[in-house]
Amino acid sequence: MRIILIGQAAFGAKTLEALLSGGEQIVAAYTRPDKPGARPDPMKESALAKGIPVFQPPTYKDDQVFAHYKELQPDLTILAFVTDIVPPRYLEAPTRGTICYHPSLLPRHRGGSAINWAIIMGDHRTGLTIFWPDGGIDTGPILLQKEIAVGPEDTTGSLYFNHLFPMGIEAILESVQLIGETRAPKVPQDEASATYEPLCDDRVAAIDWSKSADEVHDLVRGCDPQPGAYAYWLGERVRLLGATLRPGATDQSPGRVVAIDQEGVHVAVTGGRLVVSSLRGATGGKMSAANWSAENGLKEGDYLGKTA
Repeated sequence: MRIILIGQAAFGAKTLEALLSGGEQIVAAYTRPDKPGARPDPMKESALAKGIPVFQPPTYKDDQVFAHYKELQPDLTILAFVTDIVPPRYLEAPTRGTICYHPSLLPRHRGGSAINWAIIMGDHRTGLTIFWPDGGIDTGPILLQKEIAVGPEDTTGSLYFNHLFPMGIEAILESVQLIGETRAPKVPQDEASATYEPLCDDRVAAIDWSKSADEVHDLVRGCDPQPGAYAYWLGERVRLLGATLRPGATDQSPGRVVAIDQEGVHVAVTGGRLVVSSLRGATGGKMSAANWSAENGLKEGDYLGKTA
């Protein structure tokens, strides 16, 4: 099959390499435009190294961009980590259709922050979906799904890099094989079970210490590594990373620092304490919580505020 790959970043690059290793024919790679002064996208670098033409349209709405895309005569288009809006006509042009990778068990957690929300909302299981996009937001029939457990200490980062990234590439290869053998299903999504959440950014990352210990812990894990769940110290946002929940009684009010040691900063929560191993301030990178506290004057008994 003549395959066009639309994607970006490490996931797009690894998908391209895996398809080529499996003997598939990639006729073109589409990725985001280069940012001034930034390193080229990894998928672009990988494609060029393999001699595959790369296209970086600033928009997919341009008729000339679409005309050139059609001239490539794709049998199948694969969307591998796509943040741009790809109009339906691109999805419909390939003779075998278009498939897309999404890191949740659709129709649950549609949207661009699916992994974050699975953790924030306390899901015990999540996974990935390969589906046939139809122009909606993560809508379209399902080709296949893979399911995994969400561990109590999992973060968005650990779920993605340890599980959903490598499993996603394997699922794409499996899907391409099924399509090539004309055995790929198209199972309608159950709209009654659909959920859609917004992007996980600072509008949802503020810690509310009045919530239960599990809710606070899930928010911190779901925002780790980005954007980083935050509270305030001396009027500035401080982001909490690498959190472990220790259930048990405490006589301190939620949000109060009860200890600082080599494990990290221990913060009281309703029904226990949250042990945070790393902190990141408004400037500078992530540091061990103990070192950050020493540098910024955070000490036992201090309160990490909900507002500046």
